[in-house]
Formats: sequence, C-alpha cells, structure tokens
Amino acid sequence: MARAGKLDGRQPCSSVSMTMRWPHHPAPASERTPSRARLGAGLVTGAADDDPSGIATYSQAGAQFGLATLWTVWFTLPLMVGIQAVCGHVGRVTGRGLAANMGQLFPRSLTVAVVALLLVANVFNLAADIGAMGEAASMLLGGNGALYALALAAVSVLLEVAVPFVRYARVLKLLTISLFAYVLTAVVVHVPWAAALRHLVLPTPRLDRAYLVTIVAMFGTTISPYMFFWQAAQEVEEEEQAQEEPLLLQPSQAPRSFHRIDVDTVVGMALSNVVGFFVVLVAAVVLHGHGITAIHSAADAAQALRPLAGPLAGAVFATGIIGTGLLAIPVLAGSGAYALAEACRWSYGLDRRLGEAKLFYLIIVLATVAGALLSLSSVQPMRMLFWAAVLNGVVSVPLMAAVMVLATRTKVMGALVVKGWLRACGWLATAAMAVVVVAMFFG
Repeated sequence: MARAGKLDGRQPCSSVSMTMRWPHHPAPASERTPSRARLGAGLVTGAADDDPSGIATYSQAGAQFGLATLWTVWFTLPLMVGIQAVCGHVGRVTGRGLAANMGQLFPRSLTVAVVALLLVANVFNLAADIGAMGEAASMLLGGNGALYALALAAVSVLLEVAVPFVRYARVLKLLTISLFAYVLTAVVVHVPWAAALRHLVLPTPRLDRAYLVTIVAMFGTTISPYMFFWQAAQEVEEEEQAQEEPLLLQPSQAPRSFHRIDVDTVVGMALSNVVGFFVVLVAAVVLHGHGITAIHSAADAAQALRPLAGPLAGAVFATGIIGTGLLAIPVLAGSGAYALAEACRWSYGLDRRLGEAKLFYLIIVLATVAGALLSLSSVQPMRMLFWAAVLNGVVSVPLMAAVMVLATRTKVMGALVVKGWLRACGWLATAAMAVVVVAMFFG
C-alpha cells in the first residue's frame, strides 16, 4: 500500500507500475540535500545493535567460553553488511518499509505473524535494556535502580514522540559515541592480544549444545530482525526529509543513493562488530579469566569488572550501558511500530505529528511501557534476554529469506533489483544463519 503516514490519499499498489505513485512535490533542487551524502540509517542501526541486551549476550559469551566465540565478530560482519544494505535498498527504492512491501508479495497472515514475533522479541529486549540501564545508573549514582529505569524509559519515549525526527536523528547519531566506552574498557585491562587475534581469525570448533546455543544467540543479537525493519523505515524517513522521490520514480539517482547506503551500512556494521569484539574480549579476559562464567545482565558485567579490573573499568562499562540503551530503546520500539503500522495500514512515521499518527505513536509508548514493567518483574533478565536473542536468530532465517525475495523481484524493485556482491552477501547471510540454527537444533 502507499504510505498512509502522508495522509494524502495515496492508494494501495500491487505492481511496479502502480508503485510509482507518490507525488509528494519535492522541493527545488537548490533546496535539497545533495544525495544525502552523510552517515544516517546504517550508522544508527549498527550502533543500536550494541544495546545493553546485546552487550549482555556478548558478555555472557565471553564469560562462559573465554575467547572461543571471538570468531563470530568477523564472520558476521559481511553477512550484516549484506542483509542490512539490502533492507536499505528496498526502503530507498520503493519508498516503503519492509512490512508494507511484504504485504504486497506475501499473504497478509504471514506478514502479521512475522510482525507479531518481532514485537514479542522487541518487548523482551526492551525489558532487558531498560532494566540494565537502571542498574547501571544505580551503580554510578546510587539510589533505586527501578526508578532510574522508569525515568530513562520515560525520557526516551518523550524524545521519540515530541521531538521532530530531523532533530531526533541527530541525537541518536550523537549517542553512538557512547559505544567507545567498551573500547576504553579494554584499554584499562591486560589483554593477551596474540591469543585474541588468533581466536578472532580461526573459528574454535565445538559441537556441545551450550556452545551452539550461545553461537545462535550471538548471531541473533548481531543480525536481528528489528534492525531490518528499522533501516528500511529510516531510509524512507530520510528520503522524505530530503524531499526526494523513491528511486522507482528517479532511477537516475540510484547509483549515488546505493553508494551512500552501502558506505553508511559498512560503517555502521563495522562499528557494531568492533564494539562487540571488545565486549567479548573484556569479558573473556577479566571475567572468564577469574573464574566468573555466568552473569545475569550487562549491569552485572559492569559490577563484576570493578573488583577485578578497577573501578574505572566498571564505571566506563556502566556509562556505555546507559548511552547505548538510550540509543536502542527508540530503535526497538520504533521498528515494531513501523512494522505493525505498515501491516495494518495505519498512518505512521516519526516525521508525522502525534495527531497525524496516533496509533503509530501509541505502539511506541505501549511497547516501551511493557518493556519497563517487564524489567521490574522477577523474571531473570539475562535468561529472558539470552533466549530472546536465540528467538531472534531463529526468526531471522525466514525473514531474511523474505527480504531477499522482495529485493530480487521486479514486481517490488522494478529494474533496481539487488545484484552482484550485495545479492550474494544477502543470500549467504540467510544460508549461514540457517546453518547455525539447524546445528543448534540437531547438534
């Protein structure tokens, strides 16, 4: 369907010819941002991948298995770049998000089922993130962690609902700086670099079930469904902020736009995996190295670092948890809201005012509130998060296949279907995720 969020009477489309449908009156060329040659959706998506729940998964992997899981960091990088760039291409070419495009090609029941799974996983991730942020704030400032968690969740929702997207996007990009806290943590601990680099480039072959489940969790927290929906949706948002048409209407702009998307995605995913590398490394060296093989949250990892690596390491780690949490909450809540609004054909978009997209913003608020309340429950956050990451890994397989089908169909993409290295990387990522999931179930 056409994007309901513009509220301009656009009608559903079912073919490429009908997809060229959005006369949103672009500004004169002199007023436009030239091909938006800057970092945007890819950078924020990659940074949000290192949310507190992801940090917890990486920390648990390092604590439980030492350096043995480091190889996943470089192995997943080209897979991440491939599938995320494909999602960006789909959004930029069609001017619509993934769920809206899936609704054209697949049965609506399948689209709704995928969106439902995404929302469930996102709420679990939100709960783990919000709880970890509260614990980290309590560790740094003292006081009640639950109150900090609720306050930080409220601030995030307020910013997402009340601040115009063009300004809010700048806030999100600024928050990516917080990721370097994990690099700084590695500076203040002793690292056996030779062993670390060896484990980075040489996979450690293990077939025990605990190891395989951890690998699926790491793949699931690295290549996550919410990232697919968010990057595609943000390409649409940025397109409209720049007052540009979908590439189906302006195919001559495709080379420049695709180059920007690809560079943006490479930078964002590389940043994500560099941070993941340092988190696994610090947990392996400090926690596993001192016999601590189980932690319950990212905040637990920060607390454990204090007596073993000094208060500075713990404080820097905790600061990173808060910063990445503030970055991840809007991405998690927003990606679910985009997907559901597209599937249900509601008005949607962070560039819409509250009165223009009430149900869209309601989903953002409800998802964040549900996550905040779940973070206060007695459910062990690390266990909840770990299995949410495993669920992400399992759900990613059919979703990645669906994304690749969308991106290679002329009915959706016209003459701009993904080709070459991007097509190969996208299908390779899908196959690799499937192999890991199958190995977990039958290993």
